[in-house]
Amino acid sequence: MKVMNAFMVALLTPASACALAESTLMDLQHDWSVCQYQTLEAKKEGCFSALSQRAHEASRAKNDADATLLIWSGIVDSSWAGAKGGLSALSLVKQAKGSLEKAIAIDPGALQGSAWTSLGALYYQVPGWPVGFGDKDKADEMLKKALTINPDGIDPNYFYGDFLLKEKKTDEAKMYLQKALQAPARPGRDIADNGRRRDIANDLAMIK
Repeated sequence: MKVMNAFMVALLTPASACALAESTLMDLQHDWSVCQYQTLEAKKEGCFSALSQRAHEASRAKNDADATLLIWSGIVDSSWAGAKGGLSALSLVKQAKGSLEKAIAIDPGALQGSAWTSLGALYYQVPGWPVGFGDKDKADEMLKKALTINPDGIDPNYFYGDFLLKEKKTDEAKMYLQKALQAPARPGRDIADNGRRRDIANDLAMIK
């Protein structure tokens, strides 16, 4: 993606500036899907590293005031942390947490509550004190908040189901995971939807 200089950006009309922001968001969503679901494990960290730089540049271009770009900065960084693994990934999850919290402060309902979903996922996946900020009660609260905003979405239902599964609440987990499978397709998000359905199938296979 080419980066426009300040002079070119200044020439954009309000309508074309809006289109640029939308295109940037769509590019980030698509390229995250490629990193997450179509990239070899050995190359995922490098893929997410490069994408993180692009996401933060896009957000800074909007003075970190665009909730949608902050959300995707957080999503990319949390995915990068997952690919990196270990204690060295903690700085990335903290950075992701900061981006998501900023997004919520700006617009808590942005992208159908995606910041709540992603932040809730961090709270149950990250180790608790004294290593990290993980907190199961906060995870439960935030994932439920995401579901109130987007009750039929594939991601909020998947992550709440995955959380419940890890808490060994298998009956409840199965209900949310099955609902996630029934979620409507998201336009332009085919790679992500197909990949998420595989995640859901893997979780359901663990429930006997």
